[in-house]
Amino acid sequence: MNLNTTLVVLAHPDRRSFNGAWAKATGKASAALGHTVLWSDLTAMEFDPVEAARHYRRSLSDGVFDPLKEQEKAAETGRIPKDVAGEIDKLRRADRVVFHFPLWWFGPPAILKGWFDRVFAHGATHSVEERFDTGRFLGRKALFCVTTGSNEAESAFNGKEGDVQMLLWPAAYALRYLGFTVLVPEIVHGVHGYHKGARAERLRDHLTSVLKAQPDVMAAFDRRPALHFNSDAEFDAQGRLKPQSPSHSLFIRHTP
Repeated sequence: MNLNTTLVVLAHPDRRSFNGAWAKATGKASAALGHTVLWSDLTAMEFDPVEAARHYRRSLSDGVFDPLKEQEKAAETGRIPKDVAGEIDKLRRADRVVFHFPLWWFGPPAILKGWFDRVFAHGATHSVEERFDTGRFLGRKALFCVTTGSNEAESAFNGKEGDVQMLLWPAAYALRYLGFTVLVPEIVHGVHGYHKGARAERLRDHLTSVLKAQPDVMAAFDRRPALHFNSDAEFDAQGRLKPQSPSHSLFIRHTP
């Protein structure tokens, strides 16, 4: 692992957007820190987010496409699809991964979820024995830099648009599954193209300040607090949270 490598993953259809400019600021700041910067601009790459049998040269004997088994077999035989193999190589090289994306329909864009589906390949990035506390990416850190169209109040725990921290939890837990330490996300609210007049001017000023502050975000990366997840030891043999174990999220809790 190169301890001076940052992977920037952009999941927005236009690099000229604020999300694109923010990702560019992350790359520039990382380079200024002496890091090697790797890029995955998923839309520009025309990354196919749909896991399917067409990506593989063979199918299993029963004729049914089983993604986990197919990924595992491809990893064993060195036949991971070329586009996925390139992304896995970037993940393995990077000690920092910074994801830039907007929240759409209460979750990350489909292209990023599909990137998870295909790149987090069974047998290549994890196994039954190598996940969570024994994940292959222990020691690596990930950060979400996210925009919402909703304002901060609407994105709060009691907000009309839903708690943004909970909306991001499934994506964060996918990284936790691989062993990543997931940092508290950087979130910019109210980013959309329907502001007018003074509101539009205030948004432009705010977004400019976010871009100017990104070098400080990256310089403080290793001091940034991490999200809390339960350790493997806090679950019983059936995989349920032990009564005495803390709950860090409504996704894993003691009461229904």
